[in-house]
Amino acid sequence: MRMSHTVSRRTALASLAGAGAAVLLGSGTASARADANTVTATAFPAAEAERLRLATTYRGSDFITTGRYAPPGTPVTVQVTATGGVLPTLHIGTYDNYHAVTAQRTPRDFTLKQGANTVTDTYGGPVYLRLPGNGQQAQVTFTAGSVQMPTFVLGSTSESAFQSQLDTLTASAWVELTSPHAIITVTRADFLAHRGEDHVTLMNLVEQLIASHAAVSGLDGSAPLHRRKAGKYQFVEVSKVPTGVGAYATHYFNGFPVAYLDRLITVDGVRNRGWGFYHELGHLHQQFAYRPAGLTEVSVNIYSLAAQRIFGQTSNLLTVDPTTGLNWFQSALPKLGTTGLDFTTSFGPYEKLVSLRQLELAFGTGIWPKLHKLIRVENPQSDWQTQDALRWTNYAVYLSRVTGRDLTDFLVNKWAYPINAEGRAALAALALPAPSTDPSTLYDS
Repeated sequence: MRMSHTVSRRTALASLAGAGAAVLLGSGTASARADANTVTATAFPAAEAERLRLATTYRGSDFITTGRYAPPGTPVTVQVTATGGVLPTLHIGTYDNYHAVTAQRTPRDFTLKQGANTVTDTYGGPVYLRLPGNGQQAQVTFTAGSVQMPTFVLGSTSESAFQSQLDTLTASAWVELTSPHAIITVTRADFLAHRGEDHVTLMNLVEQLIASHAAVSGLDGSAPLHRRKAGKYQFVEVSKVPTGVGAYATHYFNGFPVAYLDRLITVDGVRNRGWGFYHELGHLHQQFAYRPAGLTEVSVNIYSLAAQRIFGQTSNLLTVDPTTGLNWFQSALPKLGTTGLDFTTSFGPYEKLVSLRQLELAFGTGIWPKLHKLIRVENPQSDWQTQDALRWTNYAVYLSRVTGRDLTDFLVNKWAYPINAEGRAALAALALPAPSTDPSTLYDS
């Protein structure tokens, strides 16, 4: 669930790990020496710069993990050597947008200088660095105050070594799992209930999940504009979510309460029961240009459906609503084209998603990477507060351009999308042929 209507406050953390680890971070790297006290960070583009390149609504993470934990109120001393002219900032804590203590809703940041630095944070937490730039390096050595955090690094940490960390590094209140594109940050107390998982399998599944979203987004590296996001995606345990919300997405991270951890840090949960995980990660990939408010919680699920396909799951659109005995195609399709129909009010969320799946059935799932790429190239702009109608128009016009077909009948006449007169005129001006097959007749079975 998206929890903000502004392009502003969301964060993800990134994590490095145990002895001798080397973790790719987009266009940069961070590595720790065998003594686990020194991190050598390589700069990569900042989160906002990447958001602008990708044309997404939300910023992804630009944190570099250190594998360290700062106990509450403890002075932490670090030695900084920055060889590229860019100094890192240090951050302590996690993002937790609804925490009861306002100061704990975001990590606390500390500006570092060359040489010795001492910082103290009242609340403590995982320690991160930021180093925005392009390949510059900075070495940060933790000389006093912080402790090692149990950290599993895919491809570097053995299961036995990680389990040993869980048993011995008990001064850290947090645990992290990391892979080339992911950081999962969970409180030690809640992680231990799920410690028996195969973490190689788990993090490989998370990598597959993120790759599925990148594929939908057309992040194939075919041009610099279309490379995958610099830095990792972070998934963080949070202390609280709003009433009725299972998890949330916002700038920099996805937040999951303890009740969701069985689907975030277990193999079965990610592979078979992770729709909410897929959905929240999808919000970090959504592009703003064709995301009107009424589609936010619908179009995000093109990524969720793609993840279900790679994991071999039955589509959620084929689940049966117990109140009607019908799946979502069966309940939605009889409504199409009826008098007084309104896309925004006449359909439930899954029924609305049927319309996007019909476009996939008519034109192939390749329409989505083409759409994402076209938006990145043309970079259409709109104002959140005043131009929602423009984003409905963009959705219709850009999809028509990508499919090479006039989608007016499908979107406006059949599904009653709220495309205004200006939008319908823009569709007509494309002078495209009608689809050879009416998408509104198509369904999964």
